[in-house]
Amino acid sequence: MKVAVVGATGLVGTKMLQVLAERNFPVTELVPVASERSVGKTVEFKGNKYKVVSMADGIAAKPAVAIFSAGGGTSLEWAPQYAAAGITVIDNSSAWRMDPTKKLVVPEVNAYVLTAEDKIIANPNCSTIQMVVALQPLHTKYSIKRVVVSTYQSVTGTGKAAVDQLFNERKGVEGSMAYKYQIDLNVIPQIDVFLENGYTKEEMKMVKETCKIMQDDNIKVTATTVRIPVVGGHSESVNVEFENEYNLDEVKALLSKAPGVVLQQNDAAQFYPMPLWAHEKDEVFVGRLRRDETQPKTLNMWIVSDNLRKGAATNAVQIAEYLTGKGLL
Repeated sequence: MKVAVVGATGLVGTKMLQVLAERNFPVTELVPVASERSVGKTVEFKGNKYKVVSMADGIAAKPAVAIFSAGGGTSLEWAPQYAAAGITVIDNSSAWRMDPTKKLVVPEVNAYVLTAEDKIIANPNCSTIQMVVALQPLHTKYSIKRVVVSTYQSVTGTGKAAVDQLFNERKGVEGSMAYKYQIDLNVIPQIDVFLENGYTKEEMKMVKETCKIMQDDNIKVTATTVRIPVVGGHSESVNVEFENEYNLDEVKALLSKAPGVVLQQNDAAQFYPMPLWAHEKDEVFVGRLRRDETQPKTLNMWIVSDNLRKGAATNAVQIAEYLTGKGLL
């Protein structure tokens, strides 16, 4: 299968190439696409070098699928052009996520909504992806009423400039600032811009995307998203109120069997999910499961996942795998 990766030289694009190779996606020809300033550069894939081409040349190459990670503006301009040429687009930006005509997909949760007619498919926000993977089996069993989530998000979610800022600060080296404030030895309680309601855009993404993916507008979500000086992945403290009573042992059993979830819970051994262990893994790790003793039918949980992999590249590749497996590409 001829596959294009749009934004192939960026942090997520590079990770997409890595994930495509690791998961042995059936790539017969790779078409790396990037902005004009990167055209002519080379990227490596499975031991071969490929020359980066322009957005227009990416269409002319006629790939079966194009995985986009090039920003919302680029996606809004180019994804429809790729789709019009019969190319299936899996887009990692926020451009199409809340478009009512586009599917927003996490394969473990709602891949079944996809059809051959879906030519632009949206990849959700990284923080939302890992949360819904863990919540879906619990929602099916107990029906979720309300979610309160606080995130602890890796600097890799911002990009290479943020990673550089963190390590420059750690080494005492002056450099460009991806954030307004120092990130090393600090936490920044703002991800993306503030909206009129006082929440940030990232927080409202989690609210809206959760309902769309889980196909239930009755789920109430409130979020606080925070940037921390970590590179391995995003962590989330999640408080879930159910409509129905739950059994904690049953919750553990459900999560142990849930696709894409790894339960890491052993209080006696001080064993729980951490970005240190989630780094370069594709799964969503869940632990610190305990009953909220302040109100009935409410559970506390801790969710960790590598935001560049399951939160971006892996989820997109899994969508492509599903489409291929179902003969939809």
